[in-house]
Amino acid sequence: MVHTEEETGRLDRGDGVALAWARLPGRAPTLVFLSGFRSDMTGSKALALRDWCAAEGRAMLRLDYSGHGASDGVFTEGTIGAWADDARRVITALTEGPLVLVGSSMGGWIALLTALAMPERVAALVGIAAAPDFTEELIWPALPPPQRERLLREGMLLVPSQYGDPTPITSALIEDGRRHLLLGGKIALDCPVRLLHGQQDPDVPWEIALRLADRLRSTDVQVVLVKDGEHRLSRPQDILLLTRTVAELTATLPVHSVPG
Repeated sequence: MVHTEEETGRLDRGDGVALAWARLPGRAPTLVFLSGFRSDMTGSKALALRDWCAAEGRAMLRLDYSGHGASDGVFTEGTIGAWADDARRVITALTEGPLVLVGSSMGGWIALLTALAMPERVAALVGIAAAPDFTEELIWPALPPPQRERLLREGMLLVPSQYGDPTPITSALIEDGRRHLLLGGKIALDCPVRLLHGQQDPDVPWEIALRLADRLRSTDVQVVLVKDGEHRLSRPQDILLLTRTVAELTATLPVHSVPG
């Protein structure tokens, strides 16, 4: 039976912060969408994948980290480690069986950390402009010394953003990010990985996808570069590439029912 009704809810972290989620029943492996920095589970890629999963009878989970979207919490109190913990908490509480993690931008880093934390559950991983180590690789080097000093002194800095309001960057985000860096050594994952990246990405250089592919221990890694693609990869042709990639990947994985 194909289920198309999505269930929504909120999961209390145990500290009074409730994490918003949306779950679609169906067959495994369950697709888990992990959104980017200051993004949420209502973005076009997440919704396109939800619609694809509904049509295919595939189970899916979407979620918002603390301080993002419909979840409780203050964005500036969040860190990479805290958001990765949020993702694992929701995944553990609301899914069973194998998973395919799909991470967009920062969500790619969260997906990698999640897969490393539960390798027995993660059957495959898809990165969309995946941005591992972005706090150290992209944000910190872009700050002139006076801004670095101010960030460390005051604890927060507002950085201009092409997507709207200035982005608050905290010293905690930078310092915690250093505890979760991945690109400096071998990444001990053996599952299939697909990396999609636009070569016109102004935020995360496409070369990071090649570095990530090189660092992954898995031998089943493919990188797809979209020559005219930008960071979000949310045009119709980009969404088609994403759903096709997920379809081809899941077709190679074992299928069974998921309770729900």
